[in-house]
Amino acid sequence: MMGLMAEETRTARTRTDTETTPLRPAAPAPPAWAVRLVVVGIVLAALNLRPAITSLGALLEEVRDGLGMSGGVAGLLTSVPPLCFAVFGATAPRLARRFGPGAVVCAGMTAITAGLLIRPYVGGTAGFLAASALALMGIAVSNVLMPVIVKRWFPDRVGTMTGLYSMALALGTSAAAAVTVPLTGALGGRWQSGLAVWAVLAGVAVLPWLPLVRERVPAPAPVPGAATAPRLRIARSRTAWALAVFFGLQATAAYITMGWMPQIFRDAGVPAGTAGVLLAVTMVMGVPLAFVIPRLATRLPHQGPIVLVLGACGLAGYAGLYLAPAAGAWVWAVLLGVANCAFPLALTMVGMRARTGPGVAQLSAFAQSTGYLLSIPGPLLVGVLYQRTGGWGVPIALMAALMLPQMAVGFLAGRDRTVEDEAGR
Repeated sequence: MMGLMAEETRTARTRTDTETTPLRPAAPAPPAWAVRLVVVGIVLAALNLRPAITSLGALLEEVRDGLGMSGGVAGLLTSVPPLCFAVFGATAPRLARRFGPGAVVCAGMTAITAGLLIRPYVGGTAGFLAASALALMGIAVSNVLMPVIVKRWFPDRVGTMTGLYSMALALGTSAAAAVTVPLTGALGGRWQSGLAVWAVLAGVAVLPWLPLVRERVPAPAPVPGAATAPRLRIARSRTAWALAVFFGLQATAAYITMGWMPQIFRDAGVPAGTAGVLLAVTMVMGVPLAFVIPRLATRLPHQGPIVLVLGACGLAGYAGLYLAPAAGAWVWAVLLGVANCAFPLALTMVGMRARTGPGVAQLSAFAQSTGYLLSIPGPLLVGVLYQRTGGWGVPIALMAALMLPQMAVGFLAGRDRTVEDEAGR
């Protein structure tokens, strides 16, 4: 009897406390159509984050002849993308705090559309570079904010959504490289039309983001306290630095591969057409693996083993290029394609190494901006070594040597910890 009375007393006290304690209204869940719209927006945005670069590479000789561009300026074009990604990407978190991530990505897609549309027709090298920088600015801010949007809208599906985004990015990269030349021929053979046509795809990518401008559609509620949390001193985090260096070294390898791998094969006696197909094979490898690797990474407490496997594939590919570039060309292309999947892994770790949306934004901006700055000299240095030595032995040795620190810092970045625990507030 005494126990029953005590239980009734506790129940009454709990009821009284509940009745007298004001309840916080639950944040409204976003409608299902809005979530689906965000998924479509992420895929379309990802498709547009590389065609501005790879479509130009396919028509670079025609652009040089049409604009009277010097060889030095043409070589500079290979370093403009990472430079723009570093400079403009650093502004993305501040813009997102002021206008919202959806609005900034919408503006980014608009900038890509405008830049791609006007750059073939502005006339002159300076105008072409300025319009290219406008498109690259839109790519830069979208690069940084994609992990933020994934973390906020899909916190329990970071691996799946990062994989979908990375797969679409790889598809856009390879498609622009493969079909720009045929499209140019179908549109009358003018390089201006072949470059400008990609503005259509970018324009379509603007549409799903329009309802998200200025939070017209409510996003999922952020983690409690995240909106008011002070900025992290991100440069004090060892994990942030490891992830930034890892990002920079994998970007270096990717830009060297995109810029120089066909020439390596051609100098080894592989026909020009086949060399282009080999590059396409390397790029296409990222389509299925970019979906699988992030899902696998989110299931592991430590992503270091994946880093090591990808690095081993890269080392094997470089060894093949050094010893028998023509004899095993298809094998080396596949191995290097697997190694290039360090990019979706790096994006996945950005989402996993921070607990809150603002933390992801800071980490993404720091890792990508610092990383892209580190990647700028790589393609240029490979070109200089190739010209000075008259062969590919030393450049390939450099590529293999860079893979070793990439594996080391990637292993450190894969440890199960967050930047909030390391960076002083």
